[in-house]
Amino acid sequence: MIPKHRKPTHPGEMLLKEFLEPMGMSQLELAKQMNVPIQRVNTLINGKRGITAETAILLSKVLKTTPEFWMNLQNAGDLYEANQHLHAA
Repeated sequence: MIPKHRKPTHPGEMLLKEFLEPMGMSQLELAKQMNVPIQRVNTLINGKRGITAETAILLSKVLKTTPEFWMNLQNAGDLYEANQHLHAA
């Protein structure tokens, strides 16, 4: 169950704290393995970019997860933001 009282963890933060740091993998190494520019990984980790379906697939291949894992994190954040926006209006 996703908590509704706090903002969900951004997929980029999850990527950094739960995958890259424990694995000792740099953003550059991840970008190389995904065959994407380093900026794509960096902006994701810094919360300036969300997870796209393509990114979810690439991450799942490199990190041995599922694309759904990443998309669910993104969807949780998107739904939270939409709910906040509707309640503020």
